[in-house]
Amino acid sequence: MSKMSEGYMKVEALKPDFMNVNVVVKILNMGLPRVIFSRRGRSEHRVADAFVGDETGSVLLTLWGDQIGRFKAGDIIEIRNGYTYLFKGSLRLNAGGRGMVEKMDKEIGEVNTRNNLSEQIHIKTPWSEPVGRPFKKQKRRY
Repeated sequence: MSKMSEGYMKVEALKPDFMNVNVVVKILNMGLPRVIFSRRGRSEHRVADAFVGDETGSVLLTLWGDQIGRFKAGDIIEIRNGYTYLFKGSLRLNAGGRGMVEKMDKEIGEVNTRNNLSEQIHIKTPWSEPVGRPFKKQKRRY
């Protein structure tokens, strides 16, 4: 995996189901906040998607609650202890409840929007084929 010297991953290295993701990205676009209801308890949550990236690629970042109003397009942010997941086959980055999202005083040059990891469709296989012979070897009888 390609990593920066400070322990941060590059966006191009992100894959589904990564945990403990540390990345520095630039916000290119902020989506409008929307309200969703949790499956458990039917509690209400505000959520918004931000299109973020670095010089290696771009991805959609899901922001929750108070994270939404803290950032705007053009901000450089650090995500610590984040994770990636698939939403309808699209790769997403999320800080979650245990992660941290903070503004940084750092420069990111041109963001590579041609390598948009969220545009690629991923198909998650719930199980894998067994490795080896499909049939037991029969003993020969003479």
